[in-house]
Amino acid sequence: MKVLMVNGSPHKEGCTYTALCEVAEVLRSEGIDSEILWIGNKPIGGCIACLKCREKGDCVFDDVVNEFRRKALEADGFIFGTPVHYGAASGNMTAFMDRAFYSELGGNANKAYYMKPAAAVISARRAGTTAAFEQMNKYFEIQEMPVVSSRYWNMVHGTNADEVKQDAEGMYTMRVLGRNMAYMLKAFEAACNAGIALPEKEQAVFTNFIH
Repeated sequence: MKVLMVNGSPHKEGCTYTALCEVAEVLRSEGIDSEILWIGNKPIGGCIACLKCREKGDCVFDDVVNEFRRKALEADGFIFGTPVHYGAASGNMTAFMDRAFYSELGGNANKAYYMKPAAAVISARRAGTTAAFEQMNKYFEIQEMPVVSSRYWNMVHGTNADEVKQDAEGMYTMRVLGRNMAYMLKAFEAACNAGIALPEKEQAVFTNFIH
């Protein structure tokens, strides 16, 4: 089993990376592989609703989003990490999530995400963590992804990696998250081996305020 993590910070090995590494270490001790994919620090454009993903599956802009989506098909679980920028997920991470999840809604019937456990990890100097946490969780819930919880909301605090390591409760929260993710993945595997089928799929219904 493998958990794919996404580092949505412009700093490759900063606060967000430090938090993800703490989770990765616990997963390793539980016999579960992990990979941290950094989205980089170059601008990531947002979704333009061109709907080309419904034709080809991948996003029309061939960048780290498509790299992630190819890896996502093989992953068993996900953790998405982002710093807080003005009380929300970083701009690049928001654009990344919009395109990664919207294109999946179009082209591949959410097979990369469906019933795969997911969690968000948020890092901040001081505030805005809960708002960013809620923002990130919305992506998982629209894709029928079980959300993995911890002993507290998944957040760490500090202005740099060394300060994050000093956030004792934050590091504890990351370790609990890792153990809970490992447990859920193993429970799902056991259910599959026992012949327990996934929930019955119903034809989706799409409406707006007019029809």
